[in-house]
Amino acid sequence: MTRPVLAHSHIHSAIEDQINNFQHEIIAEVQSAIQVHRVVVIGMTQNPVVKTVKQCLEKAGVAYVYLEYGSYFSQWRRRLALKMWTGWPTFPMVFLDGKLLGGAQDVKALLASGELKAMLASK
Repeated sequence: MTRPVLAHSHIHSAIEDQINNFQHEIIAEVQSAIQVHRVVVIGMTQNPVVKTVKQCLEKAGVAYVYLEYGSYFSQWRRRLALKMWTGWPTFPMVFLDGKLLGGAQDVKALLASGELKAMLASK
C-alpha cells in the first residue's frame, strides 16, 4: 500500500511554489547527510526517546551522525517539513544507507534481532 499524498492536480497553481519550497533547506541538509553518512539520527533537544536511540546505537558500537533541530519549544516548522517529507510522524528519525529505519522502537527491534548489524556488515 502506498501512503496517500495529495495529487498535484488537486493543488491550486497559486500555492505550488509555497508547497514545493516549504522549509526546503532542512530537507536538503538531511538529504545531503544521508548520502554521505551510513547512519544518520535526526532529533531534537529535550526528547528522551532521541537520547535513548543514541545510547542504544552507541552501546551496539554503531557510529552515527546526529542532526538536531530545535526543541519542544522551537523549530517545529522545520521539523514539520521533515515529517511531511518522510511520512514519519515522530523523532528520532534514523536512516541507514539513505533508508528510513523508523524511530527508537524500530531501531531497538533491529538491534535485538541482529538485523541492523547484518545490514551494516553487508556493505
